[in-house]
Amino acid sequence: MKDKCFYNADGDFLIVPQQGVLDITTEFGKMRVEPNEICVIQQGMRFSVSVSGSTRGYILEVFAAHFQLPYLGPIGANGLANPRDFLCPVAWYEDKDVKGYQVVSKFQGHLFQAEQNHSPFDVVGWHGSYVPYKYNLALFMVVNAVQFDHCDPSIFTVLTCPSNRPGTAIADFVIFPPRWSVQENTFRPPYYHRNCMSEFMGLIFGNYEAKKEGFQPGGATLHSVMTPHGPDTQCFEEATNATLCPTRVADGTQAFMFESSLSLAVTKWGEETCQKLDKNYYKCWQGLKKHFNPKWQPDVL
Repeated sequence: MKDKCFYNADGDFLIVPQQGVLDITTEFGKMRVEPNEICVIQQGMRFSVSVSGSTRGYILEVFAAHFQLPYLGPIGANGLANPRDFLCPVAWYEDKDVKGYQVVSKFQGHLFQAEQNHSPFDVVGWHGSYVPYKYNLALFMVVNAVQFDHCDPSIFTVLTCPSNRPGTAIADFVIFPPRWSVQENTFRPPYYHRNCMSEFMGLIFGNYEAKKEGFQPGGATLHSVMTPHGPDTQCFEEATNATLCPTRVADGTQAFMFESSLSLAVTKWGEETCQKLDKNYYKCWQGLKKHFNPKWQPDVL
């Protein structure tokens, strides 16, 4: 973006680069955001992005509220994404006159453009706490079950944008980082479920544990509100026959989820134009077999 910047008057952007490095210039300074890092640029902040080479990723936009750390409850003062690991931009400014500098804004879902005769990044100093920031996902402190059962994925929440309805969010940003799995007498992968949230899954790198085939970095899955889903056939068979010893999970992988209590719609571009929609996606569950035996009893009561 040469002599051009952008700002969002509608809401906040959470940006997840998947390929390529983002060099972001803001009114507050500069940020360099690499894959396995995220950044949040809040409502009204002017910024520009420079890239070199092939670059892609994911963006989550929220309205009416801002992202914040989740309430930790009985976890206590420390855990998950710690405040100390969030970084604000490195101080920088430019005092530059530019003829026809373009300022693009997003307002009520439409794009507008204006011109000015100087760089908007000429802010020499500021104070306050309303700033863009970035976070390295490798610094997330994982919490997990250590005896039995499978925890709700909310334990992997990095940031949340809460709604007015307790127990739900406008949006959660959740990751599935490398970790130990040690539960006994438990089906360790994510359980089969349906819930009141829309789940948009993305993959930054590696292979997602519940769908190792067909889900590629840069791709995505969407499970809408109350749509049943869970691990594919291969994952189920491997997990139900595996010896339950302490095991590393998701090494070399970083999957994430945008979760929302609101319904998500797929655009015409995503459904048709891009020609990347997997119309056979449902077949990953077709091989699941019925294992119920009403006469089964445990070896020890």
